[in-house]
Amino acid sequence: MCGFPGPTDTVTPRQSRGQERAITGNRQTSWAFADAYVAEDEALRWARDRARDAGLRSVSPGTGAALRLLAATVDAKAVAEIGTGCGVSGIHLLHGMRPDGVLTTVDPEPEHQQFARQAFRACGFASNRARFIPGRALEVLPRLADAGYDLVFCDGDRLEVLDYLAESLRLLRPGGVVVFEGAFAHGRTVDSGPQPTEVVRLRELLRTVREIPELVPSLLPVGDGLLCAVKR
Repeated sequence: MCGFPGPTDTVTPRQSRGQERAITGNRQTSWAFADAYVAEDEALRWARDRARDAGLRSVSPGTGAALRLLAATVDAKAVAEIGTGCGVSGIHLLHGMRPDGVLTTVDPEPEHQQFARQAFRACGFASNRARFIPGRALEVLPRLADAGYDLVFCDGDRLEVLDYLAESLRLLRPGGVVVFEGAFAHGRTVDSGPQPTEVVRLRELLRTVREIPELVPSLLPVGDGLLCAVKR
């Protein structure tokens, strides 16, 4: 009869390695399945292609699905996005928002925002559903209204994440959600070796979010790591 090892049983190194490989393989298969669980339409694939041509990274399908879910969960009418890219994350956010919701999206590259406009239009979103603001996030965010947003999605310069957090806490209403993409930094965040400054900043962000009493945090293992927190 098969069963788990008991208190007196021993597991040889060979067994441990085999079990570890099986667990790792199953986990990777499960993650791949979860990432592709919500299908993306032609407009999203077009936006991904434009991002790839421009050398930009896009959120994974699983991350996009999580953003859509979070926007729907808070019944978002106003969302601020740091990092428009070519519109992949914006499309997911708009799909999750209320039909009358407005996405305010900030990016230093107006050309990228033009691609996002086309992608939004291809998805059938009216032009008044998105407000595009070109410029550096830390120059634009201070001009946005206090407590005027249901969700803030941060996918910008990782060296500025702590500043994004401070601005997000000001922008969010009670019950609003702040979300940071790329919290894992492709595994470097948990690597014990020396890391570049941007990874050090991510570690500081993770620690800060967990220690702020007014936040209820969670780190979701989708895409490259999605750090989320609800503002009480």
